[in-house]
Amino acid sequence: MKAEEPASVFYFVSDLHLGGDGQLQICDFMDEFVAFLKELEGKGPETELIIVGDAFGFWEMTTVSGTAKLDEIVKHHRPIFDQFKKTGSRIRITLMVGNHDYDLACFPEFVDKLKAFNIDLETDVSITRKVAGRKIWIEHGQQIDSFNASPDYGNPFAQPLGYYITENAVAGASRSSVFGTTDWLKDIRSVDVRQLPDWIVSNYFYNEMSPLIRWSLFPFLVLFSITILAFAAEILATLGIFDANYLLDNPITRSLGVFGNLLRTILVFSMLFWFFIIAVSVPLGFVLRDARRVLQRMKILPEGKDSAVYVPDEGYREHALEIFEADPNVAVYVFGHTHDAFLLEENGRAILNTGTWLKLLKRIPVIFGYLPAVYFPTFRLNYFKIFEESGRIAIEYKVIPKVPKQEHSLIQRILTLTKKPQPGRPIPERTVLSLKDGMTR
Repeated sequence: MKAEEPASVFYFVSDLHLGGDGQLQICDFMDEFVAFLKELEGKGPETELIIVGDAFGFWEMTTVSGTAKLDEIVKHHRPIFDQFKKTGSRIRITLMVGNHDYDLACFPEFVDKLKAFNIDLETDVSITRKVAGRKIWIEHGQQIDSFNASPDYGNPFAQPLGYYITENAVAGASRSSVFGTTDWLKDIRSVDVRQLPDWIVSNYFYNEMSPLIRWSLFPFLVLFSITILAFAAEILATLGIFDANYLLDNPITRSLGVFGNLLRTILVFSMLFWFFIIAVSVPLGFVLRDARRVLQRMKILPEGKDSAVYVPDEGYREHALEIFEADPNVAVYVFGHTHDAFLLEENGRAILNTGTWLKLLKRIPVIFGYLPAVYFPTFRLNYFKIFEESGRIAIEYKVIPKVPKQEHSLIQRILTLTKKPQPGRPIPERTVLSLKDGMTR
């Protein structure tokens, strides 16, 4: 681990994920990131931009090898690299290694290639910087995540399980995205790992399913709704609570004669069918619940619906607290990797996640709940700035506005008419640390 103090004003971003096969070569935030770099170009030499890992998507670049991966990324992102060169001539730019660009830590040839764009490559897992006499501890965070941690850091052949999933799933999806009715597969890296099966079902239903089949499902969904109501009414009648099932016996069906009798027969058979399904589902539900507990205990599934699968925030908080305890002069712990920007204060210290510049897909249940959910594209382009102010550490947070393109069909827009995606965790625009616990000045 290196400890340096080359600057007194630090800017932090991470998880740009530039590059990839096929449609992943397109950068959604090209203009915004170039504008951000241009803004930093006007700063003084005391300024440093630190990119906290996963700047590139080397693992997805399976059609080229070696340092040619970076050449390919530069070719498709020339405006960004041209601005890197200009901005890096005025301020210091430091690039850390993440799990998606792990090759940077394995092949020293990348040092000179990046230096040509005035980017300093830092291959240590963790680095520190000083501000107001305290330390900022910085790391991408993949080594805290067993799913993506390299078992022998710096060895190109020591790859974790996440490598193979990324290499095969993400790269394959990006190359195959052109074969769908839309290129939705390219967004596989923008969706939470836990929601991949649900996301695939959603896109199949709204994008790939034959419209004839899709619309023919609606009568069955209506029948299902009526059946559930009739079934509930029969249960109430059996219990003696309410002895009238108007769905089975009402003036309208009686007036329809044979057709009315047919409707009642269909409802009765449908009720019997769903009674059987429910009877089977009860014991099956207990089995699935027990299996889920086993998988949670093995850390294969998350322990709660809102927790991440492989990178729980609680693990990073505990890791940060261990760092704070081991070195009381560390005032800020900075990491990325999880794509979930936030800032926590812990006894005068700060834990902050730099988030991502990638498009994020957020799940929204539809108005008619039987249909698959819709995934909304969102952006949270952001950066943190840390500097000294009157002997204290100030942290500023800024979000760069970006409105995603409309990607939904008419039916998706109708089914989510009154709904909006949940915003990210609230982060104050400005935080000044109290610097408690007797840290030295």
